[in-house]
Amino acid sequence: MANGFDPRATVSPQTAGTIGREGVVYDAGLRSYMLSVYNYMASGVLLTGIVAMLMASSGAVMALINPVTGRPSGLGWLVTFAPFALVLILNFGLGRMSSTTAKAMFWAFAALMGASLSTILLIYTSSSVAQTFFATAAGFASLSLWGYTTKRDLDGWASFLLIGLVGLLVAMAINLFWPSGPLGMTISLIGILIFAGLTAYDTQKIKSMYFFVGSTGEVAQKVAVMGALALYLDFINMFMFLLRFMGDRR
Repeated sequence: MANGFDPRATVSPQTAGTIGREGVVYDAGLRSYMLSVYNYMASGVLLTGIVAMLMASSGAVMALINPVTGRPSGLGWLVTFAPFALVLILNFGLGRMSSTTAKAMFWAFAALMGASLSTILLIYTSSSVAQTFFATAAGFASLSLWGYTTKRDLDGWASFLLIGLVGLLVAMAINLFWPSGPLGMTISLIGILIFAGLTAYDTQKIKSMYFFVGSTGEVAQKVAVMGALALYLDFINMFMFLLRFMGDRR
């Protein structure tokens, strides 16, 4: 009895060869696109670390702290909130800026984050910061790899992660005005889990964008920068929450 659907009868050798070549091109293009995202993200993290260490070693970090109250100085508050302004500009103005401008703003954001995070080197020992960084890097790499390779659709995680993120921000605000040790540790644990999930989710989302923008061109470069920004934020937040567990205070 004849087979109702026989691929051998419907796909010619020429068509099969074309499909094979398209698959190779797709794989090469996707690798190139994802590599650019990871390169931007890694360069941002590296720049943040360099700026933080230079600020701490030179003593410039003290300009961010009010010597009387121990709280952030005027410059400290400016450095703290300036990165958020850049993120908003990138998100809402990306369509009107060139890819070169987007890259410059991303690196400016990473540098400002380094200045802001330099204060943690006054709180935690250098060895515990380094240990936490490498632990975060290992966890991030594993989660991002899983998000890239899994066949499971992670879109269903979006609403759960968003609700968790909003709840996390509310809990952090409460703990800011009414400090509590147990609540602080719970917030840190929840924060680690949320940004671990976001790492896998964002990686899959960034990968799916390749279908729409490809690996070359102005739009693809800007999308790659925004993907790097998302992964950068996942990494930095996971690092900060994990530091509360692993960090040894001075």
